[in-house]
Order: sequence, then C-alpha cells, then structure tokens
Amino acid sequence: MLDCMAVDFLPVCKDDLIERNIQELDFVFVSADGYVDHPSFAASLLGRLLEANGYTVGIIAQPDFHSAESFKILGRPRLAFLVSGGAMDSMVSNYTANNKPRSEDVYAHGGCAWHRPDRAVIQYVAKIREAYKGVNIVIGGIEASMRRTAHYDYWSNTVKHSVLFDSKADLLMYGMGEHAMLEVASLLKSGVSAREIRGVRGTCWYTSKKEELPPFENALGVTAIEDKAALKVPKEKALLLPSFESIKQNTPEAKELYARSYLIQEQNTDAINAHVLIEPSENRYLVQEPPAFPLTTQEFDSLYELPFTRAWHPMYDNPAENGKTGIPALSEVKFSLASCRGCFGACSFCAITFHQGRRISARSHESLLREAELLTHDKDFKGYIHDVGGPSANFRRDACEAQKVRGACPDKDCMGVNPCKAVRVDHSEYVELLRKLRALPGVKKVFIRSGLRFDYLMMDKDETFFRELCEYHISGQLKVAPEHVSNKVLSLMRKSTHELYEEFAEKYEKINHELGKKQYLVPYYIAGHPGSGLEEALETALYLKKTGFVPDQVQDFYPTPGSLSTCMYYTGLNPHSVNASGKLEEVYVARGAHERKLQRALLQFNHSQNKPFVIEALKKLNRIDLMNVFYPRGKK
Repeated sequence: MLDCMAVDFLPVCKDDLIERNIQELDFVFVSADGYVDHPSFAASLLGRLLEANGYTVGIIAQPDFHSAESFKILGRPRLAFLVSGGAMDSMVSNYTANNKPRSEDVYAHGGCAWHRPDRAVIQYVAKIREAYKGVNIVIGGIEASMRRTAHYDYWSNTVKHSVLFDSKADLLMYGMGEHAMLEVASLLKSGVSAREIRGVRGTCWYTSKKEELPPFENALGVTAIEDKAALKVPKEKALLLPSFESIKQNTPEAKELYARSYLIQEQNTDAINAHVLIEPSENRYLVQEPPAFPLTTQEFDSLYELPFTRAWHPMYDNPAENGKTGIPALSEVKFSLASCRGCFGACSFCAITFHQGRRISARSHESLLREAELLTHDKDFKGYIHDVGGPSANFRRDACEAQKVRGACPDKDCMGVNPCKAVRVDHSEYVELLRKLRALPGVKKVFIRSGLRFDYLMMDKDETFFRELCEYHISGQLKVAPEHVSNKVLSLMRKSTHELYEEFAEKYEKINHELGKKQYLVPYYIAGHPGSGLEEALETALYLKKTGFVPDQVQDFYPTPGSLSTCMYYTGLNPHSVNASGKLEEVYVARGAHERKLQRALLQFNHSQNKPFVIEALKKLNRIDLMNVFYPRGKK
C-alpha cells in the first residue's frame, strides 16, 4: 500500500498508527468498498461516530481476500472487527441482473471490477478467523442486513441460512446501525464478548439453548396457518417463525411457508410495534431484536457534521490497473446533500423497507445549510448542488401523525395504488429549505435527483413545489420511476397507477409550457417483474410507441435478497393476498434468460438488434398483426 499516511483520515496501515501513537485499535472496519471519508460511505460514517465517542478506529478497505495477511495490517483490535460487504450486496456489485460478471465497480480504485469477493461478508470473516483465533467479529451493512434471516439467494437458486450462521460471525447488526453500534461498543468495552450480547435493538444473535429464548408464540398459529395470526400476539412475546428446514425445500408447501414467513418479517420492521423474531435453524435459534429507533433530527445533524475530509484516501491518487485514479462513486455524492432517511413508499423491489424502515428521519435546515456552505468552499465546486434528498427526496416527515405513537402500520401501505387517506401531504417545509439553499452565496443551482415521488407530489393540492421544481431544480430532464404500465403489475410493485403517472406527465408538460421551458421526463421501467408476462410487456411497449418515448435503459428485474418482489419471484406467490381457500394467490413469474430478454426487447423495440425478439414475442402472443405498429412498412 503506497503513501498510506494521511493524518486527517482514519488509519489504514501500521505507519498511520505510529504517526498517531496508537498501540492498539479498538475497532478495525473491514469493508468491500474503497475508503472514501464521506458520510455517504458506511465505514467512514460509523468510524467517525465511534471516533467521536472516544474509540480508536482503523479501516481495511477492499483487502486481498485470498490471504489472511491482508487482514493483519492494523493488528488485532482490542474490541472487535467490524465487517461489511460495502454499499451494495457483493453479489449485486459483481454480477448483472442476468448473472453476467460486471466490468466495473464504482466503489473500487479506478472503478476496476473484482476487488471484492463474491459473498464478501462470509469470505472476510473466514480470513479474519484464520488470522486471529477467538477475536470478536460483528457483521453489518446492506449485505448482512438483507440476509439476516433465511433468504432466497438468486445466484445459487437456493434458500440460504442467515448470513450470521454462514459467516460464523459473533453478532449481526442490521439497519443503518448508529444506535446499535454505540450500544454494542459500550458492551464490548465493559467486557461482554460479542457472542454474549443480547437485547440490543437492530441486532441478531443466536443460541443453541432453548432456555435462553424469550417467551414466544408461533407466528402462524398453532393449529392452522392464519394470515394475520402474528398481528394478534402481544408485543411482549416474541414470534416464532417457520424453521429453516421447513422453508428451504423446493416444494409448494415450503414456498408457501417461506412467503408467510416473509410477511411476518415485513410486518415487524418498525421500531415501535415490532416483536422479537425467532427463527429455528437446525439445532440453533436465530434471534432478531426489534429494529433500532430512527435518528432524531439532532442525532442526524450531529452525525453528518462530524469531521469528514469528504475525499477518497490519497492512496487512490495513484493510477489503478486501468490507469484511472480515485473512487468513482464519490462523484455522485460529493456535491449532494443527504436530507432524509427512510421511505414510506415501500416499493416491493426496494431494500429500504427492510433496511431503513418506513419512518422518516430528516436533518434540520440549519445543518443542511452549514454543509452546503462547506461545499461552496471546495476547490472543485462549480456552483451546483447535485441533489437534496434521500431514498425519496420529497419525504421529510412521517406519513401521518399516528406513526410517531404507533409506528408504521404493519398491515397497511401508506402509498401504492390506493394511498392511505391518513397520509399528510405538505411540501411547504421542503420548499422553504430549497429556497434557503438557492439563496446561498456561491450556489448557482440546486438540483433534485434522488427518487422524487411523483405520486406524493400529485396528492398535494398546493402546486407551489411542483412549479418551483420545474422552474429551479431541473436541468432539461427529470428522472422519474413509473416502472410499468400495467396496473396489475404496479399493484404488485406497490406503485401508483399508470393513470396517475399520465396525469403527472400532463401536468409537468403544462407547467413547463407556462414557464416557457423545454424540459422532458425520463421514466424508468422494469422488465420481468413478478406479475409481468409478455402481455403486460406488450402493453408497456404499445404505450411507449404511442407516446414516442423508448427508453435507452431498461432495468431487468433483479431478485436481490430481502425484498418482497424477490419473495414473489422465488415462491410464485403474493404474501399479501389470500384466495378463498386460504392459500396465497399465485403470481406469474418470468423465469429464465430468454423470456426476460423478450420482455426487455418489447420495451426497447426500436433497437435494431431487438427486432427478432419482438417478432418472436408477437408470435407467442398471436399478435403478429402489430408488426406494422412497431415496424411500419417503408421504414427501416
């Protein structure tokens, strides 16, 4: 490792420890991402938080996973190794939705691929165990969070154990981790080993002793499978999930149990109303404590105002094997402001519900203005704040007042095809924040790019935000995510109706016309989502043809761990819908690369290489009469 010393960064090598006169670190983070000292990168965020609370912390970023020696460069930590697969699940980072190896990794030096192993959490823990016998190991991050219980793994096409078991780590932290991290650190400091930690919100632990379990009831009922049995159990009792053995088999019965287990877990993602969950797994029990409470505004502000350098470590100034320098992912966030966390939109294919939850945390105007002013002094700042948002940019408060007392409803959606009538819609505070940011000296433009919810925007009877969005916060194009045209598919996605999107598009065009601006919508679509067959793909293709917009990019549905859509993909069942016989409703699933390719081709019918696949799809649908719609005679 060249030129590792950089006093303003967390230690990354022995020379850094000597420079700081540190004999032994309290914690060593091992991350599958390159080291960028910015609050958008989890190892840096939690590392700075621990540092601010008096602990010494070092970072081993993207170690050579072939050798245990790479995990010894900072020595054995006094309290624990903290292991993360990075900002993305390592399998998602390494492979496309069609299971092809990726050619780049924006979280790696120079953007070079394959600096992280497949199943990074498991491989890193194995090497640490090889390097240091008996050391405390705590796993966390999105990879551990979304694989915290038994889960379907797309790449092996099997149901796998909790990653806590497969990795042989001592403790798992799920969710965003700040509260759990400080509580776990305090317990470790007091002499409690990681394997003995119990009762910390936002963690999973395991035991082979039934007597160590809290009082529990069977989540599915004793004599019969009941869809809402878990909701009737007193909160003081834990819920017993179906065992790993009962859901791992590739049988209809096991898949039904898998789907019902998923539903119970989804119903227990809110800190206020969640139960402890217990999942038997062979001769062990995985115990998931309730989620940690969301950050308060004061905590959120303090966290993001820790002394980050907001740069990649200088060791990445040297060219990588492709001749490029730096960590490309930094460019996406360097001049952006994270204003909120959580999302009550709860899209089926998204990890946010399981990872961050549906409750909203938001930073204060004052904190965001201080950060924005800091950005204006950066030598590379050109006057443009690239984003002010979060998972959903225009969610800066809980969906309703009741959530503050009762938590997010475990059996009701806030948004989707039929939004809850209790949802409060008010953009006035967000408008005020954006106006303050626009008025800062040195700021030319403030953009909004992160997941704007057009359905929530359309629920607002006050047009002020919509008009100011078009007038001040777009540069020619606004990216939105209708995802599909079929309302049947949109309902399974928990998205708003296609008709609402059309109303939004019409209003967007009208407001821009009134403002004298030529600005366009760039909608995103997903091909191959559960519920979507060739007929639904054709419905979308015909709409795209009618509107004259054919997307350059279409996302193939990616069954990532822990999402509702992945549960539907694996089981072919909708956990939220029970038929007359008490069984879960079946959902059509496009399996195999070929049908997914046909659906994608329909959505991008204007690409010449897709024409044979479009013809094949039309023949399968007995709609060859539509050939002239997509490929008019006389035109190439």
